[in-house]
Order: sequence, then structure tokens, then C-alpha cells
Amino acid sequence: LQKFGLQFKATLENVTNVRPLGDDFRWFLKLKCGNCGEIPDKWQYITLVESVPLKGGRGSASMVQKCKLCARENSIDILGDTITPYNVEDSERFKTMVQFECRGLEPIDFQPQAGFAAQGAESGTSFNDINLQEKDWTDYDEKFKESVGIYEVTHQFKKC
Repeated sequence: LQKFGLQFKATLENVTNVRPLGDDFRWFLKLKCGNCGEIPDKWQYITLVESVPLKGGRGSASMVQKCKLCARENSIDILGDTITPYNVEDSERFKTMVQFECRGLEPIDFQPQAGFAAQGAESGTSFNDINLQEKDWTDYDEKFKESVGIYEVTHQFKKC
């Protein structure tokens, strides 16, 4: 059993509290089998709303899958209480946004997509439909008449 932190990094312009919105937020990951090293080509997503029981009554996980190569059953679970917003003072620094508990798997890549939210750093204006797939997002804060943005989104995984 291993824990991995997904560290998020971006340059924030006039926004703070960047976070995944809702329990149905999709974390798109590439997962490597710890047994044989196989990495499937396709992105897989996990959410907090989906939960699968583990064999032998060992609780549950966000996803359980059999490796196509070695047939080992692996699982990954989102630790919901570790989800942390990325704030304006975190700008341009890596900060752990979420932790995953893994059995036999290692997350090796992350693709941010739709479902992020943020708010105006000064205005408190809500922005609730942010897609970070292009690694950059811009909008306009009507209240403060200023542009807002999340730029140069990048990430790394860290063993916890």
C-alpha cells in the first residue's frame, strides 16, 4: 500500500482557491502496474462518487482493475479528505492538491480537464466551469474589471 500526492503548480492571475469541484470531479490519470510495469495507453479517470469493494473485505477503492499483461488486481483510491485548494500564495510553487492510496499501481501522469473552480482573489467572484486541459485558462472578472487566469499548469507525483 502506497500513497502518492499529486502536486499542482500554476501561475495565478487575480484568482485563488483553485480546486476540483464536486465529488464527481474526474481525476484523469495514467497508471503503471507495479508488478510488471505495464502502462496502458489510454487515460483513465477516477471520482469520489464511484467506489468498488475490494476482495477479502479490505474496504473499498475508487477503482479496481486487472492488469492486461500480468492479470494482477490493482486498486487506487482518492483520499477525499486530502483535497486541498491551490491559492494565490501558492502561485508558481508545487503544492499537493490530493493524495491517492494505491495497491499495486503507481500514478505516473495526470491530465487536468474540466471541473475546476476558482474565485477572484479580491472580488470573490466565482468561476465554476474551468477547463485546464490546455494548461491555460483565462476569463474576465466583471466585478473588478480585470482579467483573471490560470497559466502554465503543471504537476508532479510525490510519494507520501
